[in-house]
Amino acid sequence: MNIYKLKDSPKLKDVKLIALDLDGTTLTRNGLTRRTRETLEEAISRGIDVVVATGRPYSALPEEVKNIKGLEFIIISNGAHIVKPLSGEFLYSNYVDRDAILNVRRILMERNFPVEVFTEGRAYVDRKLYEDVKENGSTYLAAKYILRTREPVERIFDFWYEHSSRIENVNIQFEHQHDKTEMKAVLEKAEGITLTSSTYHNLEVGGKTTSKASALREVCRMKKIDMKNVMAFGDSPNDGAMIRAAGIGVAMENATDDIIEAADITAPSNDDEGVAYTIRMLLLGDHDPLFSSGFY
Repeated sequence: MNIYKLKDSPKLKDVKLIALDLDGTTLTRNGLTRRTRETLEEAISRGIDVVVATGRPYSALPEEVKNIKGLEFIIISNGAHIVKPLSGEFLYSNYVDRDAILNVRRILMERNFPVEVFTEGRAYVDRKLYEDVKENGSTYLAAKYILRTREPVERIFDFWYEHSSRIENVNIQFEHQHDKTEMKAVLEKAEGITLTSSTYHNLEVGGKTTSKASALREVCRMKKIDMKNVMAFGDSPNDGAMIRAAGIGVAMENATDDIIEAADITAPSNDDEGVAYTIRMLLLGDHDPLFSSGFY
């Protein structure tokens, strides 16, 4: 369903909180646009809470996102933490069970896939991988993003073991889809974890009860807001639980098929500033901001 079919829905009057995925949703390929930032700040000024819910660790958050005026909470690492935007202070944490994550470690040590380990709001990779990406780039890894947001350690599996009681997320990368499919089948049998994905080339391991939806419920508890009063935006499988739990789930036009199917409505793509467009059309009363205001 497109956003026009929801334009006169009484549910819109009950929206008290907007939950936003970042990559592929709120951010364009050039980052957070001025129009989107201004739209979110206007929504906040009108009494609608805005919560960012991302798979990124705190250290990888764009500064312009942390500096959105009036933003109180950011959900990071697929729901492992709720943090204060500017200080990074943890307000809620949901780590992976130690035995469960050590079992995943054992499974992956028998393979040779690149892994990223998230702990305490930061993401780490093996130094050999970091240096290889730096020197040679990659056909399937986001090289510039890795070099900007990941910290190299000498032996990633040793590091993983040393921090096994406070692992918030493990990101596994695959060059070939048949490897991803095979590994997904293996990990789906593991106990005490959730398995999701945010890109074509990855799988992400979190705690048994960890998700953007569970962290969002905690935000709603703190704000005394019902989940039926939430409008949630996303584009990838790791947004699925949040989209389904919200009163109004919004899939971006560029979303995966399962997210479009799960959502109530489909918005324009992230690169067309679909978040800003939808909020202005449905919540802020603009007739058609693409024409009346102009996006930039």
